[in-house]
Amino acid sequence: MTDRPMPTEEGILAFHKRCEDFYPADAVDADITRQRGWYDALCAAFDAPPPAGMVKRDGLVAERIPVRRYRPAAVTTPVRLFYIHGGGFVVGSLDSHDAICAELSEAAGAELTSVDYRLSPEHVWPAAFDDCWAVLIELLLENQPVVIIGDSAGGNLAAGIVLKARDEGLKGIVGQALIYPGLGGDLVSGSYDEMAHALGLSTADVAYYRDIYQAPEDCAHAFPLRAEKLAGLPPAFITGAYFDPLRDDARAYAALLILAGVSVEYREEKQMIHAWLRARFMSDGAKFGFAALCDAIRRMANP
Repeated sequence: MTDRPMPTEEGILAFHKRCEDFYPADAVDADITRQRGWYDALCAAFDAPPPAGMVKRDGLVAERIPVRRYRPAAVTTPVRLFYIHGGGFVVGSLDSHDAICAELSEAAGAELTSVDYRLSPEHVWPAAFDDCWAVLIELLLENQPVVIIGDSAGGNLAAGIVLKARDEGLKGIVGQALIYPGLGGDLVSGSYDEMAHALGLSTADVAYYRDIYQAPEDCAHAFPLRAEKLAGLPPAFITGAYFDPLRDDARAYAALLILAGVSVEYREEKQMIHAWLRARFMSDGAKFGFAALCDAIRRMANP
């Protein structure tokens, strides 16, 4: 397919235009350092001040993995949130999703930890996965329940470590929230074909990021859609974007979890493109989708 599928909501189209303005025409051929610089500038442009009374503290896990801890002014639950950022395993940091993390922490009344995992191509699979796993273990050792949240590549990592925790018999994960996750779809059918040239993320982009990440295709922790067993996983909230090549990964994983007896709440944002979280102040669809995400995490964290 060569046509570019387009949403009609003016807010999300304006958001996409603003994002595109941060990248030159030859961005696709740029090296990783330049890509990260453009992405950091884009994220900074969409930053927002933290909620009143929010306390943020940076630190290390296992003496090497940077994390940021958020504590809202009113903590209403002992449940901890663990956020894993997106960025194709190539870009992103503690700062790129800082405002999103602060707002989720505030909405849930829960302390939140985000992780600055190692990025590709300097650190290929399983470096990012291992960093996220180490932070999860640290949180579980604090003997408080945990809700794991991730967007895009972070959704992949979140789903993967939840699977590993189940496989190793670890207790304490009470929920998972996966936001337009990339979970290992086939790249040639369904939304990968229909939305191959969608705004914000193309199927070629997904293939590029997978190639850089170098995860083994037969590993369910890296490609959760390929897991042979999904029973026994914690309740899930999964949200996809209609105009996104990753859309059917979210749909398929939600369906497979339901068939395995897992409690699932699934949403599909009909006018949204990939990375719509950052559009929550420009787009009504993103605003409503983010409110639904906050509500789901609030309910997971305050059972």
